[in-house]
Amino acid sequence: LRPQHLSGLEIVRDLCDGKLNGGEIGSTEITFTPGKIKGGTHIADTKTAGSVCLLMQVAMPCVLFAASPSELHLKGGTNAEMAPQIDYTVMVFKPMVEKFNFTFNCDIKRRGYYPQGGGEVVVQMSPVKELSPINLTERGTVTKIYGRAFVAGALPIKLAKDMSAAAVRCIRREIRDLYINIQPVREPDDQAVGTGSGIIIVAETSTGCLLAGSSLGKRGKNSDKVGIEAAEMLLQNLKHGGTVDDSLQDQLIIFMALAKGVSRVKSGPITLHTQTAIHFAEQLTKAKFTVTKSEEEDLNNDTYIIECQGIGMRNPNL
Repeated sequence: LRPQHLSGLEIVRDLCDGKLNGGEIGSTEITFTPGKIKGGTHIADTKTAGSVCLLMQVAMPCVLFAASPSELHLKGGTNAEMAPQIDYTVMVFKPMVEKFNFTFNCDIKRRGYYPQGGGEVVVQMSPVKELSPINLTERGTVTKIYGRAFVAGALPIKLAKDMSAAAVRCIRREIRDLYINIQPVREPDDQAVGTGSGIIIVAETSTGCLLAGSSLGKRGKNSDKVGIEAAEMLLQNLKHGGTVDDSLQDQLIIFMALAKGVSRVKSGPITLHTQTAIHFAEQLTKAKFTVTKSEEEDLNNDTYIIECQGIGMRNPNL
């Protein structure tokens, strides 16, 4: 177990008065016995740059079925490698996952970067009776492209402007007729711990789909390269014709499994994360998933339909 995995287990334990054995860093086996999910205010702190977004992912399916509203204070890294950036969570994950018919509030109190973390996000969420299924099979056309390029701490705003400009140039080569608005931002010093930089670019479609590309700066990495990386990731996600990007794909699986009825999502190539999520969701919930190659006219389209017969989990408390 790494620190952020342990924090995730601890917050779920606290949410439901559960019992956790083997909960220490470096442990290779845990035993978890859940109790009744009660909600309330809880704090989870990775004490590292471990991702607050991953903590949110762990807690969210639980607090949806709690007895009362929850307020989660999640501490760690807000913009970390190998995890969704908080900007992605707010700009893409939130509006897309709310299609399951619930809402939550995510307040970024402080941003924290690798290696020291120190960020804090407060998530407020009310429980639901049950989740509605989603049908995300029509991508529509891209109607706007927007984003933010940020710097914090010791870095000059010029780097954010360079990231933004490089990203716009890169997207312009493929998409000529759309206004692209990527705001360069310097995070206020009282709202950011440490030094960091990065960019997120979101494409919105006529059917309300959101797909993104993002990248983080690090020492010795040219800021143009950061912008181009994010732009290329976005273009890659737009090319496959799916309604979700590669990062969102696996994050929707647990909600599809819990929802009442059949959910359908059109995606690009199925990631290993998604295969893993489906495997465990089926084992833990008895939901049934099928993945079929999309029968589109366009032969070079590498798209798939992920379909799930959800279990219609009911909240026993409501």
